[in-house]
Amino acid sequence: MLRILFLGDVVGEPGRKAVTARLPKIRKERGIDFIIVNGENAAGGRGITPKISISLLRAGAAVITSGDHIWDQQEIIEYIYTEPRLLRPLNYPLGTPGMGSVLLDTDKGKVGVINVQGRTFIQPPLENPFLAAEREAKRMRDEDGVKVIFVDMHAETTSEKIAMGRTLDGMVSAVVGTHTHVQTADEQIFPGGTAFLCDAGMCGPNESILGRQIDPIVGRFRKSLPCRFPVAKGIVGLRGAVIDVDEETGKAIAIERFAENYSNDSGELV
Repeated sequence: MLRILFLGDVVGEPGRKAVTARLPKIRKERGIDFIIVNGENAAGGRGITPKISISLLRAGAAVITSGDHIWDQQEIIEYIYTEPRLLRPLNYPLGTPGMGSVLLDTDKGKVGVINVQGRTFIQPPLENPFLAAEREAKRMRDEDGVKVIFVDMHAETTSEKIAMGRTLDGMVSAVVGTHTHVQTADEQIFPGGTAFLCDAGMCGPNESILGRQIDPIVGRFRKSLPCRFPVAKGIVGLRGAVIDVDEETGKAIAIERFAENYSNDSGELV
């Protein structure tokens, strides 16, 4: 059995400090073999920098996925050429910097990771994620001989995420959604052996609105005026999923939601 930990969107300094502090301990406590983290909101809530990417990888992340905020920090464009473990969505046009998938060797065999972005109510509009993900999963299986494949489906709507899971059922080990920052309660294994969770949730402050300070968000809804949305502070909720996979078949054995609360101030779980 190969055990995968996936953590949802890391939000700002509170999220990344909690993740880097806890990852080594979670790996040991839960017997994790492979860690994937969505880091697209790690830099002040928008994008990721080379320094942050390096810190997440050093803390234990094997792969960092992303989404619609991948290009928000200008310095990431040059860096992404040099770091194949930082993914941008696969379904960007040919010639876009970076890669949308990666294949890594582990003690329990090869693991493939695919990152795709949905097209419903999310910008920019990219190429068809269903065709791209299906094509890449088949390539990994047929050409690279990969059994264990994880897919981060970064999308706005639940229907598009579920449709991706159903499309890839039996072709990949797991499809987990990101982007909405709210952990869903629909973890399951589809008939073909693919584990699914509609949204992993976020790694960000609990006392917030999607990781941002509450008052500015409420004010925007009430007054419809532009304003800044600073990252909130306080206790950080780490959210994601733990997935057990049969490394011989690539089929999921179990999936459970991961949730814990951590204080950056005390350095303890709360």
